[in-house]
Amino acid sequence: MSFFIISDGITIKNFGTAQDHKRVLEGDKGQNTGGMGAYSPSRLINKELEKKIIEKIVKPTLSGLSDLGSEYKGFLYVGLMIINNEPFLIEYNVRMGDPECQTILPKIKTDLLEIFLACCEKKLNKVDINWLDKKSLCIVVCSKGYPDKFKKDVEIKDIKDIHLGPNEYVFHAGTAKNKEKIYATGGRVLNFVSVSDDFGQSRKEIIKIINELNWVGGFFRKDIGHKVIN
Repeated sequence: MSFFIISDGITIKNFGTAQDHKRVLEGDKGQNTGGMGAYSPSRLINKELEKKIIEKIVKPTLSGLSDLGSEYKGFLYVGLMIINNEPFLIEYNVRMGDPECQTILPKIKTDLLEIFLACCEKKLNKVDINWLDKKSLCIVVCSKGYPDKFKKDVEIKDIKDIHLGPNEYVFHAGTAKNKEKIYATGGRVLNFVSVSDDFGQSRKEIIKIINELNWVGGFFRKDIGHKVIN
């Protein structure tokens, strides 16, 4: 599980959870990647576990940084293994993470700039961070061959023909624009996100949009969220 907080050096605020899918092939098989998709919130999170993560991992980490003379401000991402509702730390990131960020930010109701400014000015305690009570799922479309060798500067011809609903998003990652045309320049190319009441519905809507894209130079995992979707 990926667990996020934001801190202004004094106040800590929770910033959601997500579950990444690292393996390149369906069924969580094949090589590790930067992330083939994610969903938020994590299926593992609950109030008791959240309290343990904050008390056993987050607070001691920030306290230790403070003891070293570092006043930590910003996002802290803790990558965790959860065993019998106990959190075990694997890694830290000092950013939100990709594609976890793409699943979390569309659910936020509070002005993100207001949160950032409050974080910089040590006023985070005065900001209420409000969230949509929704499920969010992201599928990453990659260049064929990723994470090994893949072609670059491949045109994505039909990207202007896709239709997005009010809670659907496409985030560009490994792309470039040249003379009004969009080209794939990286391994992980586009992030498709849907926010709804149900993970299954979100995945269904995303796959529909990706099929509209009909990009022969790309591939994606159709089973993102398989542990939370029947």
